Amino acid sequence: MNLFFRLFYILLFSRSRKPVQIMEECATPFRVWPTDLDVLRHMNNGVYFSLQDLARTDYMIRAQAAKKIAEQGWYPVVASEMIRFRRSLKLFQKFELCTRLISWDDKYLYLEHKFISRGDVIAVGMIRARFLSKTGGTVSPQDLLKVLDLSLQAPSFPEHLASWISADQTHSKSLGL
Repeated sequence: MNLFFRLFYILLFSRSRKPVQIMEECATPFRVWPTDLDVLRHMNNGVYFSLQDLARTDYMIRAQAAKKIAEQGWYPVVASEMIRFRRSLKLFQKFELCTRLISWDDKYLYLEHKFISRGDVIAVGMIRARFLSKTGGTVSPQDLLKVLDLSLQAPSFPEHLASWISADQTHSKSLGL
């Protein structure tokens, strides 16, 4: 239920916060609440993934993309994600979740999420996402950019992202996916 209130907060206040460009980093402020904790009294690892969903919502609103995407009947889905933890987030600790679009290919968008508190990187998540149409089928990143009136070339994949994509694809193939 606490994520519902956070979603409501983002939907209510993101429009009044500083806009971002599609290739800019978007910082979304959060605080660790009691319902975020696990038995070890730090933020539960599943909450990190849920907060990344909310940060992407903030990013799409502030980049003026959410409304245009919804008008097309499109919606985002996560195809794959991973996270690397460096430290723990504790009760009532403030942090920012910084979201940025790294690159894209013919099918997927690749985003990075950095959890930062007091200037320290707490965790870093990587997301492979795509858009689907409510009428069926997938939406290419090129079609998405067209609807957003953007003419951009995909930036080169950083080595760490290319390695993760390769490992993820190899693992998927080994599972027959």
